[in-house]
Amino acid sequence: MTYKRFNPKNADKLMSEERKRQIQPDKIIEQLNVNNDDTVADLGAGPGLFTISLAKMTEREVYAVDIEPEMLERLKQNAEKEKIGNIKPVVSDLENVKLAENSVTRVLNVFVIHEVRSIDRAIDEMKRILKPGGCLLLMDWEAVESESGPPFEIRIPSEKMKSILEEHGFDTELTYPDSEHYAIKAKNV
Repeated sequence: MTYKRFNPKNADKLMSEERKRQIQPDKIIEQLNVNNDDTVADLGAGPGLFTISLAKMTEREVYAVDIEPEMLERLKQNAEKEKIGNIKPVVSDLENVKLAENSVTRVLNVFVIHEVRSIDRAIDEMKRILKPGGCLLLMDWEAVESESGPPFEIRIPSEKMKSILEEHGFDTELTYPDSEHYAIKAKNV
């Protein structure tokens, strides 16, 4: 698999009003059913498009995990603008997440899984940090040609991703918010 990582120099694009309208982050994270008692990990948090909304939904910690310190610095600035104090930045790749075992009740991974070197290792890490009965929401680009998104050759087909999650012991529910994306809600059993 070809390895490609999003360039942090383009972080502003991830937080643009146009992107917010297209992606509707609040609508996506509704699927996680986050409540006030949930501890959440946003894996591949970037500058905080989803993290900030998640932090408003719980009084507990929201771990913003990203391999790029520059992305987390932007996230910190964005959170300060909104006076949000429960976001904890964690510089880490997704194959070795620097969080304790069973430390979160919810995991979000949106438009990032195609960037990891080992999908199996990243899924193992999601399962490791997620408490039993906890929920993962994984969303990514369907393996179809489109004008936006990552190159076709690094996209992971939805059915393949669903199978990988099931092989790692998750109960899964696959949905298609549109023709270019898929979302998999997975329960850690």
